[in-house]
Amino acid sequence: MTREPGGDKVAEGVRALLLSQEMTARTELLLFLAARAQNVELVVRPHLEAGGIVLCDRYTDSSIAYQGVARRLGRDSVAVLNDFATDHLQPDLTLLLDLPPEVGLARQQDRNRMEAESLSFHQAVRVGFLAEAERDPKRFRVLSAETDVETLHAQILGTVKDSLKSGSIES
Repeated sequence: MTREPGGDKVAEGVRALLLSQEMTARTELLLFLAARAQNVELVVRPHLEAGGIVLCDRYTDSSIAYQGVARRLGRDSVAVLNDFATDHLQPDLTLLLDLPPEVGLARQQDRNRMEAESLSFHQAVRVGFLAEAERDPKRFRVLSAETDVETLHAQILGTVKDSLKSGSIES
């Protein structure tokens, strides 16, 4: 299990900077990409090469939604930079836990600078994520996060088990 930004000491340092300091949109994107490159090279890829499965909280689609769409840096530009940062490593399965932004923000207990953005920003992020899910329906499973935790947990588990059985997740 890993997260983005994060995964190792360097990427966690970048995370602390990203979530606490105001910065330009391009700087934000490049820092996310730097943390991602570090995480992929030192954590994700070695685990995959050893035959493991990696569960990552956020990845390339987050940069497309947040920086490409909501920060208006361009979906395609961010996708190209993601490919460079990850050396073209793509997930086999992406679970998108969909929730109206106003509901998600109301649930937040700890707020960093990303959560402190406007409702319109978070609406644009949601649009970006849903567009990515439409772009790649084979990889994405969109699950409603408006349901109770137990139901959502069961749906996630079922989706992952089905994907493992069907071979759409390599193990």
